[in-house]
Formats: sequence, structure tokens, C-alpha cells
Amino acid sequence: MKRPKTATNANLRLAADIGGTFTDIAVFDERTGKLTFGKALSTPEHLVEGISAGVEKAGSDYRSAGLFLHGSTIAINTILERTGARTALVITEGFRDVYEIGRINRPDAYNLFFRKHVPLVERALRFEAHERVLADGEIDKPLDEDEIAALGRKLDSLGVEATAILFLNCYANPEHEARARAVLERNHPGMFISASHELSQEYREFERCSTVVANAYIGPKVRRYIGEIDAHIRSAGFHGSFLIVQSTGGLYESEQAQSQCVRMLESGPAAGVIGTQALCRTLKLDNAIAFDMGGTTAKAGVIYKGEALTTGQALIGGYDKALPVQIAMMDIFEVGTGGGSIARIEDGALRVGPQSAGAAPGPACYGLGGAEPTVTDANLVLGRLGADRFLGGEMALDVDAATRALKTRIADPFTMSVTAAADGILRIAVTAMSYAVKGVTTERGLDAGDFALVAYGGAGPLHAVQVAREIGIRKVIIPGAPGVFSAFGMLFSDLRYDYVRTWYTRLDDAGFDDMEAVYTALEDQGRQAIASTSVTPSRIVIKRAADMRYVGQEHAVTVDLPMSVFTRQDRKAIKRHFDEMHLLRYGTSAPDERAEIVSLRSTVTGLMRKPPQETIARGPKTPTKNAFTGRRKVYFAEDGKAGKFIDTPTWRRADLRAGNRITGPALVEEHASTTVLLPEDVMTMDAYGNLVIAVGGGR
Repeated sequence: MKRPKTATNANLRLAADIGGTFTDIAVFDERTGKLTFGKALSTPEHLVEGISAGVEKAGSDYRSAGLFLHGSTIAINTILERTGARTALVITEGFRDVYEIGRINRPDAYNLFFRKHVPLVERALRFEAHERVLADGEIDKPLDEDEIAALGRKLDSLGVEATAILFLNCYANPEHEARARAVLERNHPGMFISASHELSQEYREFERCSTVVANAYIGPKVRRYIGEIDAHIRSAGFHGSFLIVQSTGGLYESEQAQSQCVRMLESGPAAGVIGTQALCRTLKLDNAIAFDMGGTTAKAGVIYKGEALTTGQALIGGYDKALPVQIAMMDIFEVGTGGGSIARIEDGALRVGPQSAGAAPGPACYGLGGAEPTVTDANLVLGRLGADRFLGGEMALDVDAATRALKTRIADPFTMSVTAAADGILRIAVTAMSYAVKGVTTERGLDAGDFALVAYGGAGPLHAVQVAREIGIRKVIIPGAPGVFSAFGMLFSDLRYDYVRTWYTRLDDAGFDDMEAVYTALEDQGRQAIASTSVTPSRIVIKRAADMRYVGQEHAVTVDLPMSVFTRQDRKAIKRHFDEMHLLRYGTSAPDERAEIVSLRSTVTGLMRKPPQETIARGPKTPTKNAFTGRRKVYFAEDGKAGKFIDTPTWRRADLRAGNRITGPALVEEHASTTVLLPEDVMTMDAYGNLVIAVGGGR
């Protein structure tokens, strides 16, 4: 049910980001411009408790808020952990096995033990329907609604909780899918029903099938999760709008999220990329890598020429065993390495992650019962974390417990020192995290060395400079409050709806009037979607793109198209934009070859009011004495040299001023994070309170 419109200048805006270890809260008061933050351990058994604890630590409450924004990893984790609903698939006759056959990817051709992707729906729960729509949308075989009703009764008897519907060519004519969905919903109101045309209107039946199955598979769990949060915050006095962050970084209503759950797969990480984009605009920085390291994973996204890069399709679970999802989302690469990642010996080698100690029991040093050594334990033993300063001193860390875990599980079996074991864990973690950065730069045809690395998350600043050195990045930026930066990024998100429609046409034959009709229909959908929300944006912005390829190619690239090419009806400009994107992506282009359009894309954004990026007081080049908090022994081993513990100065970030300059080795500490400066690094505090690090002295 649609809630009443809420003005975007509501007094208070709450943003909550639930991670595997911590729940982060950002609170923005639009009257005063004040930002406050809260951080609490996540509560896996009842996640709303972690949200409430964070809101309380931020000194706020639900009753005062007009907007509640939320990002979560529940959707992606449900797929990766295979903890979704018992799901059935209803598909066009003759195509029962398309979901299992897939694209027959075989990246490791000579691996005799290769295993392909495992479908989320077993074959026994895939059922054929006697219907057929042709590629041009013409109905060849009508849908039998009685057959669908009988099938629904069978699904019910089999204990099916969710059903995905995929009919061939439904992107051209969704009538059959819509009718089948209506029959099942009418007869089985407790069953989660998802039809593919509501998620994707593109060709490629396998990808569309995988998308709708994923949506149905996670649907019941995500619906319950969002419903519980909604009930909890409203019982606590919240009367505003509850919005969810999509994988694009845009916002949509919680009611919409409960039916189109797959759109929030990268909900939390996308918010951090949006925050990075806002930071880049403030600093007039064109190119940056958003690097987020939390307790469970490390993620990377890209800001290129001022815009966050997105994709129309993602592979969930890695290339070789992946399940594709055909929706718009932030182009994010993720590895299973975080502060809570467990180090272990496997097949005689040291491994780090992807298993995580999470929030319960957490790393050994948390003193909550964890006995496995983690990346956080290694940082503590090497002096990079202060046992009495974690979370601003709220949470004392147990050095002895961390040392015991490292000694028992890693050092003794390898007959090495605890220090060497801890250093080895960090080196492996840094190498793994560098893959995430390369995944969104080098593998996309971009030179990582041309980008600044914006590092955040509780563990990001601890490792950012090492990751930068690993891949040749010369500048690292640590934003304010990096430990809660993804929650902060949500405050810069806008209402956003992405639409795509397959439209096969040779560019030379494409009529601009026909093209305009398709774009207009997509954009009208977006305007209606925004109008149906409970939020009134300040204005609406439209962006257009097209999936294009050279004639004879199989795969297309997405090309952003400025509105001017449609105003001028400039066909040559469209071709030029395509050639440039193809060159960037693949290192080659063919300006003399003919091109064709595969799909048309439109993004409709309802802009919302953003927090101001305020400057801080200026200070001298040398930080004042009150920012200095002492010295401690920290282990450094760089450039292949033998490592040693160095007497390292520590600084309180809250007392640093614009213009302050610190040369490494040094530690800059704050409530939810610590920034490590390696020897020869030079850090300068900029006018907005960001730590700008010249890596290795800028060489």
C-alpha cells in the first residue's frame, strides 16, 4: 500500500548498513546540517537489534526521522549460502533444461574435475507450460489458464514456497506471463510469484531465466526481512518513508523491494560507490576506485570521468560456476577477504578467507569465544591496531587471545614466529584484495595507476596503502568516518529506476522517431514509478544508453548517449560514441565497420537533497600537540626487506586540521578505523577533512 508523500526536507534522515560484522548508522539533520554516526556489532539472529543499537549510539531515534534508508547483504548472501526458499520454475514447453544447460562456459578446458554452475531449482521442480510467443510478440500457442491452475495445486502439494515464471520471448509480449502470474497469485496468496518480464525486458532466455529464479529463490526471505524491519521501526514511532538501496546505488520503496528483491543484490556496496562519487565531485576528481573492506569481504567499484560505472548483467559466484543476473547494477568486484576472514592451513599452504568469523563469535581478539586467527588478529599482533583504542575505546581487544590463535593454528604448524605468521596473513590478504581492484580496472581496459584509491570500511584504511603499492596506485584518499562510509553514502542516493528493452536494429536503418518512441515509453514508466513513491524529489533527470555491437558480433557493449545526439538526430555521433567505448573496453575498434543496436536503456532519477560537504578549520603544516597520542611498536616489512618493529607515532584524526602533514611510518586513529602510513608515505589533510596520501612519497 502506498504511503502518503513525504517531503524530502524531513528533519532527520537515518541510513543503516548491515554488514557481516558491524551495523553502521548515519544520521543527517537537514535543519542544522549535522551528521552523526553509530556503529554496533551486527546481530545475525535478529538483525533489527543491531540497527537499533547503532541508532542509539548515534544519539538518535526512529520517531524523529522522516526517511529511513537501508542497505543490506541479505539478498546476495542468501544466494551464495544457498539458504533460499523451495522454488519451482514454470517455463515454456521444450525449454525445461535451459536453466541448467546455460551458456556451457568452460574457462578451464583441461580441468578434469571442473564443475559447472548448480541451478537454484532442481530439475524435479521445473515444469513446462503449453504456450508459445514468437520473437515478434505474436502468440503462436495460447496459454491454458486451467493448466496453470492445476500446476499451482501441484506446486502447493510439493511444498513450494516460491515460483518463477519464464516464458520464451516474453520480453516482446508479456501477456502470457502476466496471466499465469495472476492465476497463481489468486489461488495461492501465500506463495511468492515472480514473472521474468517484470525484472528484465531483454532477450537471452538463459540470463532472464536465471534472474527470475534468483528473485523467486530469495523472495520469501527478503520479504520477511524487510517486513520485520518495517514493523520494528514503525512500532518504535517511525512514520516516514522506508527506502531500500538498489544495486545501482539508487533508492526504491521497501514495498517494491519485497517483490523485486534481486534489485538489492549489491545494496550495501553500491552505497559506498555513491558516496565515493559524491566525494569525487567535491574534490573535482574524475577517476577514482571505491575500495571497501569490511569484516567479511572487500569490494571495489569505479568512478570514471565523474560517473559510477554500472553494468547490465553480473555473474553471481564467479565466472566458471556463475549464475547470471540480468539487471542494472553497480559494476562491483568482490573478494572474500575482510577483517574477520579466517586464516587456516589447507593442503600445506596458508589460506585467508573466504570463511569469516563474522560478528559472532568474531575474531579471537574480540573475546567472544572465537578461536580462529583472522586478519584483525594479525593487525593487532603487529601493532597496527591499539588494543585499548578499538571503536574509540568502547571495545577492548585481547592481544593474548589473538597471539594464541595465531601461534596454535598457524605459527607452530609452520615452525615460524607469530610475527611472521601475522605478516604472512596480511600479505596474502592484500594480494587477494588487489584482485578486486584489478577486476574493475585492468579487466575493464582501465589503467589502475591513473586512479586515486578511495578506501573505507572499518578495515579499508588499514590496508589501503599496501593495496595501492601492489598495483601501482600513487594516491590514496581516506574520507571522513570511513568506518561508516557506506551508510554515509546512502544519504547521497536518489530515487532511481532503470529500464531496458531489446530493439534489434542496424544503426544505418534506425529511425529516430521509432527510437524516441521506445525511449519515451521507458521514461514514462520511470516517471510513473517515482510518482507512485511516498517521496517527492526536487527534480527528475533522464539518461539514455544503448547496447551496441559491430554487425556479426555476438556480445554488445553499453554506450552512454548524451541527449544532444537525439536532438540533432546525429547517427554519426552515436557510432563515434560506440567506437570509443569499444576501444576502451577491448583495446580495439573498427570505425569503418557497420554497427547495430541490440537494446535501448533509460535511467530515470528523482534527485533528492544531499548533505553539504563542509570544510574544516585550517592548521599549520605540523599537527598540533593535542593531535599526538603517543607511540607504539608497529611491524613493517615492505619491498621484500626483512621486517622489524618500529617505534611509530599515533595521531588522533579528530584533532587534525586542514594542511596538516604527516610522514610515515605513522598511524592515524579514529572511532571506527585506523589509517596505516607506511615508511615514505606522506599524508596531508585536505580542506574537507580527507586524508590524502602520496604513496611512497609520490614516486
